[in-house]
Amino acid sequence: MLIHPNKSCLLIVDIQDKLVPAIDEPTELIKNTRWLTEIAAKVNVPILTSEQYPQGLGHTIPEIAELIPEEGIMEKEHFSCMSEPSCNEKINALRPNQVVVVGMEAHVCVLQTAIQLKQQAREVYVVADCVSSRDPKDKALALERMRQCGIYIVSREMVAFEWMQKAGTDTFREISKNYLR
Repeated sequence: MLIHPNKSCLLIVDIQDKLVPAIDEPTELIKNTRWLTEIAAKVNVPILTSEQYPQGLGHTIPEIAELIPEEGIMEKEHFSCMSEPSCNEKINALRPNQVVVVGMEAHVCVLQTAIQLKQQAREVYVVADCVSSRDPKDKALALERMRQCGIYIVSREMVAFEWMQKAGTDTFREISKNYLR
């Protein structure tokens, strides 16, 4: 299945101030997530982000938060976005057939969210170079488990090119010039 910009949304899971320092390769996670988030905005893909217990874990890091519309930020206490009623409602209000998921931790909140999205009969795409955990072994096991559950494991460039759909457009030229060189 190809990812279509008019059928999908980008869901950023819990990239928060107090969690990021404990994550494996945090600089890479932030850089890759910001890259994909900027492209989502350029191709008009809705963007949502969740914050796990922000009173204790802080808010979405500024490098990502500045790209998210205020109404796209969702607070949660459940590990899975889909178990949190307000998050579930906001995601369902967009009616995405496809959800592209990035964030942390891969083996907890990303995994549980992705599985529950899949259980809601959606196509779920987890971006391997835009997820992380404290321990890289947990990330590897999470990606393997998600794949076993029928969740697509993709790269940020796969998503970007599928959202763009074709070359020769102004959007393609802009993204190619600013993001692919």
